[in-house]
Amino acid sequence: MCYLYATRSDLPTKLVATFDTEPQLLAYVRWATLSGPGRNGAFQFEKGSALASYHGCHHSLEPLTDDDPALVDHNPTPSML
Repeated sequence: MCYLYATRSDLPTKLVATFDTEPQLLAYVRWATLSGPGRNGAFQFEKGSALASYHGCHHSLEPLTDDDPALVDHNPTPSML
């Protein structure tokens, strides 16, 4: 399983979605990314995506936080909006 984490300067890193494969995760991030990084280093993401309202993201093949993967979307797609 692959874990997608979102970041924002005023919040701790948060698990926002999980994916079966890394290519699925990377395709989702490409779709969700509208622009970035801006002057402040922040990216802009699609409204309604798991990354909306965050400024950046990263992923891992291992859990990095204590967030429960069962509480986030698994394999989200643009059609889920």
